Amino acid sequence: MKRNIVIAVVTAAALVGGGTATALAVSGDDDDASTSVTRTDDDRDDGDDRSDDDGDDRAATPGDVTAAGAIAAALKHTPGTAVSAERDDAVWEVDVLGTGDTWHSVRVDPDTGKVLGSSEDDEDDAAEVRAALKGASVTAEDAAKAAAAKGTVVSVDLDDDGDDRGWEAETRTSGGDERDWKVALT
Repeated sequence: MKRNIVIAVVTAAALVGGGTATALAVSGDDDDASTSVTRTDDDRDDGDDRSDDDGDDRAATPGDVTAAGAIAAALKHTPGTAVSAERDDAVWEVDVLGTGDTWHSVRVDPDTGKVLGSSEDDEDDAAEVRAALKGASVTAEDAAKAAAAKGTVVSVDLDDDGDDRGWEAETRTSGGDERDWKVALT
């Protein structure tokens, strides 16, 4: 109960504070560990951003399966390390780094959580991704859960460039406002 009040107070402070705000979101009911979630978009007057580039606004009203749930379903189907999840074309698409340089794109039904299919690709950046995740204690699923305290998560992606590595999450509020968040790897 105390944690819910703290989260509500921190969220309210972040909204009132404007600009780049930092808040803590607790990632588990029985876990005292917290995950840092930092707002990365400073644009407060971003208008109505409910649709994606193709004008399809289905991602603004996701089904029952959250980003974290889609990642869990994808990893159960295809073992490895989830590197991104995005709600696209009415499905969750989760990228999983398997063994070696093998990448898998796993499609998950947003209403049922069932895996609809997967495809395999060979990518050159597997070593870079593994290096970026070395020592990380926060997974893509953890990042999705932490960002969910800010709104409905519609994408989570590893930012492995530069010194500011972490998970990038995009959320949408019930009003359709999009926000970008950075979730620390540790």
